[in-house]
Amino acid sequence: MAGIPGKSGYFITMEADILLYVAAGFLAQLVDGSLSMAYGLTASSLLLTSGLPAATVSATVHAAECFTTGASALSHRGFGNIDKSLFRKMVMPAVAGAIIGAYTLSALPVGTLRPLIAVYLALMGAIIIYKAWMDFPSKRVTGHLGPLGFFGALIDAIGGGGWGPIVASNLAARGHDIRTTVGTVIAVEFFVTIAASATFLLTMGLHHLDIILALAGGGVLAAPLGAYFVKKVPIKPFMVFVGLFIITLGTYNFLKAMNYI
Repeated sequence: MAGIPGKSGYFITMEADILLYVAAGFLAQLVDGSLSMAYGLTASSLLLTSGLPAATVSATVHAAECFTTGASALSHRGFGNIDKSLFRKMVMPAVAGAIIGAYTLSALPVGTLRPLIAVYLALMGAIIIYKAWMDFPSKRVTGHLGPLGFFGALIDAIGGGGWGPIVASNLAARGHDIRTTVGTVIAVEFFVTIAASATFLLTMGLHHLDIILALAGGGVLAAPLGAYFVKKVPIKPFMVFVGLFIITLGTYNFLKAMNYI
């Protein structure tokens, strides 16, 4: 935020920035509530463009997601979108993965992470597009849910996003119902974000509270709409659009980190 405190231009710039973060949180949660993916990917990609360190980006996004995923999970519970058996099998391994991932990220050297995280986010965008055109089997496969939850949460905490593309798309590919997959994955994600945020808080402290609250505020407003749109949105075209958007941001962040732009 540029400007001198006390001057009207500074406050106008600051207010405009906060409104942009609110809008980013709203759009990211609308996507996440509809697909159970891409809140963290979208928000992390946007925050990286502002120059924040990768660990700070992941910590900020996960702190905001504590509010947004909580509101979204309650909305999905109200719409009957949560599979309790699936939830119980995944939640504890996912919490363990989130703690280990957040601790690992906070201990890694800052300078080398920005281009790596940018590449990771772009790859996640490509995975979303790939998953959009997969044919889902009619027979439901229920094995190895604990390891899936652990790995998805581990990568999500390190990369600042990715829980949905890894876990939700995997469950859908195994034949799980799309509606209950979305609702259940978001419900588990709430506990993932709580675990990751608590770990970041203990290892790094709390920073950028204004951004956290802006992202959270926009996300909370969008949560009920996402739970409703999961039954209305044409999933495949929407996934392709989201994937292309994340690839674009990831590529931009990589080029910026390498000082090409």
